[in-house]
Amino acid sequence: MNVVCRLLISILLLQAYACNTVDVFEKNIAIPGKSWERSFKPSVDFSIKDTLSLYNVYVTLRHTHAYSYNNIWLNLSYQMPGDSVKHQRVDILLADNQKGWLGTGMDDIYTTWRQVNAQPVQFKMPGNVNFTIEQIMRDNPLKNVINAGIRVEKVDR
Repeated sequence: MNVVCRLLISILLLQAYACNTVDVFEKNIAIPGKSWERSFKPSVDFSIKDTLSLYNVYVTLRHTHAYSYNNIWLNLSYQMPGDSVKHQRVDILLADNQKGWLGTGMDDIYTTWRQVNAQPVQFKMPGNVNFTIEQIMRDNPLKNVINAGIRVEKVDR
């Protein structure tokens, strides 16, 4: 088998593998001036149609290398279809003294995803889901935070 034929077969196999889609929703909200005021509470809405599947929910954060702390404390408020608003306090570790920044980085910008549900969740009713993110650190404004958001991934069974 010649090189061209092997290459074509490899490309076809890669395309067939790439056709498997991962159901993901992600939305990130820019923090004005990279300076997160407590009064600015990014809000993310998305629609759930599939109530049979399980989902993992993540908070996403992007910050610069000049961010002053190893972590960030957030209040996460969420409302599922047909349910009341729930609140969850989340401490997200962004760095440690041995490894430095824990997120993925490019130049001086780092991105961190933190799963907020211990077990995959199943949405009981179709409809609109709302998440609101509030920073509750001592600094106000909290400098060098670029954006905050929510990522929802369907669990592959």
